[in-house]
Amino acid sequence: MNTASMPIWIGKKVCKNRITMAPTVKFTAGRDGMVTDFFVRHYSLRAQNGVGLICVEATAVSPEGRLAPSQIGLWSDAQIEGHRRLVETCHPFDVLIMPQLHYGGLGTHPECGPLTSPTAVTWNVFGKKVQAEELTVAEIHRIQQCFIDAAVRAREAGYDGVQLHGCHRYLINDFSSRVNQRTDMYGGSTENRARFGCEIIEGIRRACGDDFIISMRTSGFDPTVEESIRTAECYVEAGCDYLQVSNGIEDIAQLPFDESLPYNRVASLGVAFHEHFKGRVPVSAVNGIHTPDLARFLLEHELTDTVDLARGLLADPALADAILYGAPYSKCVGCKSCGWGPLHAHRCPALDRRQNEEWIW
Repeated sequence: MNTASMPIWIGKKVCKNRITMAPTVKFTAGRDGMVTDFFVRHYSLRAQNGVGLICVEATAVSPEGRLAPSQIGLWSDAQIEGHRRLVETCHPFDVLIMPQLHYGGLGTHPECGPLTSPTAVTWNVFGKKVQAEELTVAEIHRIQQCFIDAAVRAREAGYDGVQLHGCHRYLINDFSSRVNQRTDMYGGSTENRARFGCEIIEGIRRACGDDFIISMRTSGFDPTVEESIRTAECYVEAGCDYLQVSNGIEDIAQLPFDESLPYNRVASLGVAFHEHFKGRVPVSAVNGIHTPDLARFLLEHELTDTVDLARGLLADPALADAILYGAPYSKCVGCKSCGWGPLHAHRCPALDRRQNEEWIW
């Protein structure tokens, strides 16, 4: 049996296979953060072509914490209906689906709000040095409640759970990195620095129930792999069901790595976390998994529980079918700046090669 096709429990829900769609931001919402027809089409194409779980791209929990003015959101009840339409389009294909809840922190776009951080630091924003505002405890609690309220809206929309964005310099990552030099209950020890994310997890669990998946997209190298695993232990103890591991603030090039391996440095973080948490909570590896052979290698050698596909699944919405059944596919060519990004009007060389209007809008 192809390991990729094996179902897996994530929390109290069953994912039909081991192939997941990673959150990849497309910036096609208006300033109101509403789901558009583009989002419905974009995700339903991947749902109907084999993935077991879809993580909808970074979804802002508060308008001032957006990473771009065109980011979708769940900060308002008015946004629920658009998300419900997206969910109802994908669910008939037996796919689990959840939004990635996000607050910018040091990744906040200057048109949306001020840079915020656990500790006042100077940060580079579009080539300029900007002083980030240090959050007060009252502000920390307000933002935590924004995450919890957004999760409640996600449940109302019909999502199977939520993923918390805890890497890539965004706010949850900021608390668990070297940036955090606080001396109060949110800084110092691993447990204190993880407290911001843990309290969000605990609040969502109380508000949304035991059958609602809570995932953390966590950094695997802030400031070390060992410390990041200890942080993830705190998340799991707080009630996190699923760890999807990527990189954070630290320079990933500094991570010792065996270049002879078929997967890259970032994916190796997922492998390390899987080895540590094996049998306790599922772990997903991400980054550079563009081919069926690599996806199957990681799964068949029990190096990860699920594979998180990003560019490969953008290049061909049916990549999951290629992994599962050996179907032909159009390979990601690894553009330095992804052709699917907003600066390129969502045009991808792999999509163009297919000459198939089904994939291109």
